[in-house]
Amino acid sequence: MSGAGESMAEYRIDELARYAGTTSRNVRAYQERGLLPPPRKEGRVGIYTETHLARLRLITSLHDRGYTSAQITELIAGWEQGRNLGEVLGLEEALNSPWTDEIPTYLPTEQVRAFLSSGLAEDPELFDRVVRLGLVKPEGDQCLVTSPQLITTVAELVSKGFRLADVIALHETIAPAIDDVARRMVEAGAARLLAEHGEAWLPSGGQVGEVTALLQRLRQLAMSSVQGLLAHAMERHVADVMGEHLVRVIKQQAPDAARSGPFETP
Repeated sequence: MSGAGESMAEYRIDELARYAGTTSRNVRAYQERGLLPPPRKEGRVGIYTETHLARLRLITSLHDRGYTSAQITELIAGWEQGRNLGEVLGLEEALNSPWTDEIPTYLPTEQVRAFLSSGLAEDPELFDRVVRLGLVKPEGDQCLVTSPQLITTVAELVSKGFRLADVIALHETIAPAIDDVARRMVEAGAARLLAEHGEAWLPSGGQVGEVTALLQRLRQLAMSSVQGLLAHAMERHVADVMGEHLVRVIKQQAPDAARSGPFETP
């Protein structure tokens, strides 16, 4: 991924597909059907931007919900009628662009299995659990690693002595809670807009830019507030857990200290 400026990222087709969790073949198919705007050409190379990524994520999301390509075409065409395409793509970008600059990557399936080998001895279904969690997506002899940063963190924890199965179990426990927090925040933002405009409202004209700006600001506020809450909560729990540990150690050592007395030599 290369920068086109300070704020607009650019992708080649393979990067775009990987970032959106799809294939280059699908990207080309969506272009042929008119679902995805054509890229800018630099020589023979197509250059895609964040607006393309936003549209691709929208298409993928609709496909995952069971919509056919024909239905998606109709939905997007209907949405664009009477609206400025630039505004539509801007709104799509606000709704669907990634909240992280992390790019999914492909690794050989055998390499992923080798990484999980220590945990597989304890849990033969560990690979399937990791797949169900969406951390990796097997595609023949390759696996799409959706969050390389998370995998790197897991590997570092294992190198510090944590059991791999325990780390995966911790992720299984935490992920639904984080997902619930994210859904509640998104629903709160949606409720705010619908309370003002009504249940059947869709932005039009100048409202599109207004909603886009609001969504972008809500994203910034959501990320900063959750990060702050997590930091303060970690501070409290570190103090609580270490305090409880120290109390236990002192209680265990207290009887021995009392028997020895302050002036006795052991």
